[in-house]
Amino acid sequence: MNTPSSPSAAPRQPVLGVVGLGNMGQPMSARLAGAGFALVVHDLDAARVRGVVERSGARAATSLAELGTACDVVITLLPDGAIVRRVLLGERGDASGDCVAAGLRDGAVVIDMSSSSPVGTRALAPQLAARGVRMLDAPVSGGVRRAADGTLAIMVGGDADLLAAMGPVLAPMGRTIHAGGTGAGHAVKALNNYVSAAGLLAACEAVRAGERFGLDPATVVDVINASTGVNNSTQNKLKPFVLSGSYADGFGLALMAKDLRTALEVAHAGGSPTALAATVVEVWNDAEERLGARADPTVNHTAIDRYLGLLGDETR
Repeated sequence: MNTPSSPSAAPRQPVLGVVGLGNMGQPMSARLAGAGFALVVHDLDAARVRGVVERSGARAATSLAELGTACDVVITLLPDGAIVRRVLLGERGDASGDCVAAGLRDGAVVIDMSSSSPVGTRALAPQLAARGVRMLDAPVSGGVRRAADGTLAIMVGGDADLLAAMGPVLAPMGRTIHAGGTGAGHAVKALNNYVSAAGLLAACEAVRAGERFGLDPATVVDVINASTGVNNSTQNKLKPFVLSGSYADGFGLALMAKDLRTALEVAHAGGSPTALAATVVEVWNDAEERLGARADPTVNHTAIDRYLGLLGDETR
């Protein structure tokens, strides 16, 4: 005789997998663990894995397939969409070899919180769906500090009902904004970073121009922040990271250059004019090459000011 389950029994919380424990993945994992979720984690850097396991009580997966088997929801926090695709579907794209999809059960959910190409995301989602796996793209904005305090802006693309179901998973990390269908989250994240990068570039150029004219750089920043030129970079980046010469804000210059190329891809896909975007991308690409940012992930995006300094020295 079957015994009915207790009506007061709470539904089981999903087991979460996190792939990618970099600058953002570590604090975001801590937020999820703090909210009571069981975590299974994976990263190529064994030291990062050990640190997250020790701090949060997460379990380390010895392979991607093991992580997929253990988890109901898998969150990817990786450098780009090509890596996300390989991690999920393997080198051949058919879920062979060691990949997350080799272990995922029907009904599992993937949430890609990387800054991936929306074009690639629109191709990836139906391939996962064919295996019974649903997907949201949910990149974030706010940096390491807001990742740590759970106030990230999370831009979500995909089915609205699935987003509602995943609300408790995303809530500990920040505030969600439903951007539209599949790929919309990744598209709007790239466009946001374009606006941010353009503002940072303009601010750094203005401060350097003012300094050459004989103005105190800190005074230039104060005036901009009290005037119509104020933006996120003038408020939060110029004094602590640019004027200090530390450039230690934590977001890689190569990652910003990649996001800008993605924004240009989005604009081209819709036939939008790209005069300013193309120029900003050209500057960032040149900075990436000159500063060696592609090979050295410690080169942060506020070092665009150092790049401007190199150009200024060439004109003297």
